Amino acid sequence: MQVSIESSTGLERQLKIGVPADRIESEVAQRLQKATKTVSIKGFRKGKVPLKVVKQQFGKGVRQEVVGEIVNSSFYEAIAQEKLQPVGQPRIDDIKDTEGQDLEFLAVFEVYPEVALADLSKVSITRPVTDLSDADVAKMIDVLRDQQATFDASGKPAVEGDKLNIDYVGTKGGEEFAGGKAEGQDLVLGSNSMIPGFEDALIGASAGDEKVLKLKFPKDYHAEELKGAKVEFAVVVNSVSSKQLPEMNDEFFKLYGVDAGGEETFREDVKNNMERELRNAVRSKVKNRVMNQLFDLNKVELPAVLVDNEITQLKQQMVQQFGGGQQIDLSMLPDDMFRVKAERRASLGVIVSEIVKVEGLTPDEDSVRERINEIASTYEQPKEVVDYYYSQQQLLSSVEAVVLEDQVTELVLSKAKVAYETCSYEDAVKPDPEPEA
Repeated sequence: MQVSIESSTGLERQLKIGVPADRIESEVAQRLQKATKTVSIKGFRKGKVPLKVVKQQFGKGVRQEVVGEIVNSSFYEAIAQEKLQPVGQPRIDDIKDTEGQDLEFLAVFEVYPEVALADLSKVSITRPVTDLSDADVAKMIDVLRDQQATFDASGKPAVEGDKLNIDYVGTKGGEEFAGGKAEGQDLVLGSNSMIPGFEDALIGASAGDEKVLKLKFPKDYHAEELKGAKVEFAVVVNSVSSKQLPEMNDEFFKLYGVDAGGEETFREDVKNNMERELRNAVRSKVKNRVMNQLFDLNKVELPAVLVDNEITQLKQQMVQQFGGGQQIDLSMLPDDMFRVKAERRASLGVIVSEIVKVEGLTPDEDSVRERINEIASTYEQPKEVVDYYYSQQQLLSSVEAVVLEDQVTELVLSKAKVAYETCSYEDAVKPDPEPEA
């Protein structure tokens, strides 16, 4: 087999590959000879069909099949010979296939970039530190109660947290504007679901009140014709309802999966869930900070196919998140909408892979089991979940990949400058802002 590099521009490679004719002819002949024993052709007994007849009937198809297989196998032989690491599948061009002559074709593909990793001691990370307090648990329980709150009609003037049912009409310069009218709309005061000043003006209102609110739309409002506009809202208050929090009883505890043990068990369950959330949030935050530093310190030339793959994954994630079970053509979503994030993810994939290779890292089995047990602990039958993960290679591989990223994170932290920052539970579990493009 003859191999020559025809072109090498950036990460693209073009290999011209030649396969000796006798390799093709020999394989075709073997398959046709074998076919003489199995094919059925009218006028001949099965197993007695002459080779010449079989070749006339099936020779072209068999040759196409052989050429396809040899193109594929010889490509991988060629990249092994040239010590190349392709990204994705090659594009095969200029196939020259003539009986009795050598097979020739051009394979066009991209290779993984060479990465010169930056000194990891240049990484500087702030690591959040917090302790879960009884006050944090009590606050979370208040949030859970608030989620299950009901509203009862009240004869009192409205206060923040009350729910009003209102009719309103908005006008600009005496004319109604689009989207500024509603009837029978529920509004919780303090929810900030209306423009600034709207809800504040209804504090103290009672059922049956009519008010005219003179307000101004924010300058960054999404509707161009209303940006910074002065408007009036004529509001009728149909009803005022006050919030009623549920009692801390068995009925309430069952809503959150606690069927026995009362308040003590419920509080312990809430605390355990918060500790798990805190642990995961801090781990994720530290990992993201490490990845951001690695991205900033290591500039990588990216194969287009890696970026395209990330764009496709980001599109699929968006469809799953917002499109539900609908069938949406991914090509309708513009690539440029995802490109910056895709390039960042592709770069980090290359950088992390290089660290794994250089350091000889493999997924730690104990960490993999610990992570799977952690996932399973949120289900009613944890053992079944654990067994399922270990029986599905794709699921197991996804956990191993996460664990490997954790190992890379810990490796980087062991060499980085690390500062510790004491913070509240709320701040610890709050994700960092997305890095700027």
